[in-house]
Amino acid sequence: MRIHLLFLLISLPSTLCIFMNISTSSNYKTIFSFGDSLADTGNYLTYGREAILAIDKSPYGITYFHRPTGRCSDGRLVVDFIAEAFGVPELPPYLATAEGQNLRHGVNFAVAGATALDTSFFYERGLDAFLWTNSSLSIQLGWFKKLKPSICKQATDCTKFLRKSLFLVGEIGGNDYNFAFLMGQTIEDVKKIVPRVVRAIVEATKTLIKEGAVNLVIPGNFPVGCLTVYQSLFQSRNKEDYDSHNKCLVAYNHFSQYHNRRLKAALIKLQRQLTHANIIYVDYYNIAMPFFNSPEKFGFIKDHVLSACCGGGEAYNLNLSAMCGKPGSKACDDPSTYVNWDGIHLTEAAYAFIAKKVILNL
Repeated sequence: MRIHLLFLLISLPSTLCIFMNISTSSNYKTIFSFGDSLADTGNYLTYGREAILAIDKSPYGITYFHRPTGRCSDGRLVVDFIAEAFGVPELPPYLATAEGQNLRHGVNFAVAGATALDTSFFYERGLDAFLWTNSSLSIQLGWFKKLKPSICKQATDCTKFLRKSLFLVGEIGGNDYNFAFLMGQTIEDVKKIVPRVVRAIVEATKTLIKEGAVNLVIPGNFPVGCLTVYQSLFQSRNKEDYDSHNKCLVAYNHFSQYHNRRLKAALIKLQRQLTHANIIYVDYYNIAMPFFNSPEKFGFIKDHVLSACCGGGEAYNLNLSAMCGKPGSKACDDPSTYVNWDGIHLTEAAYAFIAKKVILNL
């Protein structure tokens, strides 16, 4: 078994690392998704509250759905592409489901603005000014536990059903760091939060496995130093703060890598403890970096790679008083040539490339 596992780790692409003792090759018919705005397919919109981003207004959804759906992009997200690949219908947002609805194909619990840590953590430390929602990862797990009996009522059926289901746990944790950075915390300050965030993700993974999950995908964080919002808010006059090749902010990308190393190490440890589960770590950082290093290879325009497709002008086409969907903003002519959609989230085109990397290894 050690030789078999070692072969898998060596032969897989560097962007995706699978720790497993049994094959994850399966024709999944059910998907459960947890996370934040990178995976939310309408939960936040169901709340009916106004977020920082006008995700209920055009041009959100313009590329594929041709209407706003609550997704923080111009079209589909990674979770949508994964569902399509396995022939699973679009995952309904949990908060929009109705009693008696057939949910055997899965549910999406992700909420835009969600954090890995409970919101009490931020309130207690005065880091709550930018919180959108209290639907943290633990709240989402509570929703799953509440829903579970209605999906599979008998223990034997539940075991078999969940064993053939795919669980997407994140991306989650990015907002924990975003909110701290926006409150003026330094990178060294925010590094102190990382162990707590990683622990919350690992504990959520353990909880799902205890509930019957076997196949779980846990992504790391994107290179935030290449995101428009970081480029705009944390501009520097010091050239050494930028990568000479892709112009991304080096220190913030190093922070993302720090989180990812800690998360990956914790998941390796968890896999050793829970050998019956397939714990799949997806390296979003190294999947996305080629977009910024060699944008032309993916159909992205080099001069636009750090700018938002949809925004209110100014540097990097990001204006906090005219965010995407709000008065004073407008979208670019062709979102497929951009990586960044609204300055915080990516375009459908970028998500499609990311999803392909994930799907090829499931």
